[in-house]
Amino acid sequence: MSEDTFNHVVYSRNVLEFVTVAGEYCKLAESAEQIDLKSLVSKLQKIVALLYLKASMLPEVEEMLEEAPEKFVTEDDYDYLLRILKRKFGEHDAYYEVFDPMIQYSETPLPASLSENLTDIYQDLKDFILAYRVGNLEVMNDALFECRKNFEDYWGQLLVNGLRAIHNLLYGGADLSEENRFKIPKIQTEEEPEDEENPDWILKQQFKNFREEE
Repeated sequence: MSEDTFNHVVYSRNVLEFVTVAGEYCKLAESAEQIDLKSLVSKLQKIVALLYLKASMLPEVEEMLEEAPEKFVTEDDYDYLLRILKRKFGEHDAYYEVFDPMIQYSETPLPASLSENLTDIYQDLKDFILAYRVGNLEVMNDALFECRKNFEDYWGQLLVNGLRAIHNLLYGGADLSEENRFKIPKIQTEEEPEDEENPDWILKQQFKNFREEE
């Protein structure tokens, strides 16, 4: 690559710092099944707040390609992570939304899902990271353009909404011990054999491959 290439905005400090934080968020989401609930919520409090800060500092860029950046996170990947997070949060997953365009049409607060918010954010960030790491300047530029736009239009609000719910879990007296939280159907327990015919086992291997690319 030429020196001019590395002077492009996609290699600027603010972008590289965002890539780093986004990568840490994705790693945390992918490892949620192995972390106890209280530690997970505590880690999310910090990474979500930092992610919002770094995303707000992303520079503006113009699109360079006619086609949208490639998507890497499949519907199955999304559903698998969502089930993990729903099971992890259990009865603490639901909270009432206060910043939603539809709330003006409702007489009561709208229910929201913390696991769904976090998975939506993960999907966009993972697609961005993997597109960015292709190493092609135009692809990196357009991945940055799309990620910044999605932050402004969609998942930036999910971040602050989720942080409110996370703050309440940490300081609102919620019992975050694993044994006392509401249980929902498990995907697979440690006692169950690894079944290579099980779709969840296959998706778990995909997550391992994702982490190896980090």
